[in-house]
Amino acid sequence: MERENQFIGQSGAFLDAVERASRAAPMRRPVLVIGERGTGKELIAERLHRLSDRWDENLVTMNCAALPETLIEAELFGHEAGAFTGATRAREGRFEEADKGTLFLDELGTLSMAAQERLLRAVEYGEVTRIGASRPVRVDVRIVAATNEDLPRLAAEGTFRADLLDRLSFEVITLPPLRVRDGDIGVLAEYFARRMAAELGWDGWPGFASHVQRELEEHPWPGNVRELRNVVERSVYRWDNPDEPIAHVQFDPFESPWKPLESEVRKRQPARASTDFTEVGQPENRSAIDFETIDDLRGAVDAHERSIVEHALGKHRWNQRQTAKALGLSYDQLRHCIKKHGLMEEAG
Repeated sequence: MERENQFIGQSGAFLDAVERASRAAPMRRPVLVIGERGTGKELIAERLHRLSDRWDENLVTMNCAALPETLIEAELFGHEAGAFTGATRAREGRFEEADKGTLFLDELGTLSMAAQERLLRAVEYGEVTRIGASRPVRVDVRIVAATNEDLPRLAAEGTFRADLLDRLSFEVITLPPLRVRDGDIGVLAEYFARRMAAELGWDGWPGFASHVQRELEEHPWPGNVRELRNVVERSVYRWDNPDEPIAHVQFDPFESPWKPLESEVRKRQPARASTDFTEVGQPENRSAIDFETIDDLRGAVDAHERSIVEHALGKHRWNQRQTAKALGLSYDQLRHCIKKHGLMEEAG
């Protein structure tokens, strides 16, 4: 599993997780890596392998959610010829491929109970039996598993085997989401942007405009580092003037005035009770302003107005007539806003 990404970050929460992975790497015990999507679970798995004494053996990866339930056991443990329809020849599974090395099981929480039972035996006894075979094969495999699920809760609910969880959780490394990695958003954005600028053949890196830097810092980043990379690289490659700071960033690539309307079929479907809320139970279209902390109404209104105007100017490449039209202002009204908020200095 070769990755071009590096560990980039300086926050204490992030460095603690990396350090824990480094300390666990020489051990031969299983490790669970927990984290939201896009936090870098695959990179931690690679670090655990590369810093172990198995570094020159295979690092085999299997995404447990990418295969139908009927094929997962055959992929993990292999099969003999004729074991099932379509099995024309014998095939070793991922455990045998990873013998003497590391097996990375991504999306562990999606495994069926039957696959969990067989995985438990493989972990406990170091033996796997191919489907259709009568004799087990001994393997020496270090298991690293990853998930964004709450496995203790699933075990309590009976959908994940508690005994398997016990055997896999010698060490548990929980990766912090990007939104709590203090100072890392700017560092990562700069890294990804410079790399994209070099890929595009730019002579230098002009940086981000100040309002774009604020937008990047204030975004909640539900997709974490993977989302940040996409957003930053997209903003750089869409920018037409490499001599000027990047003045516009689009977080939602599907945002468009020509986005297809909701189909009649979906309109007729009853809305789910949770439609208006995000996964953490907060309103989806909530304001970014914390109304409880406002003690200066005029100042808050001015700050919000400034942010809107800055974003629109960046989006329209500082074309003031297009910006005024997009905001429903006259040209003179927009000029007044620019002067009022001292934005002329940032235009250059």
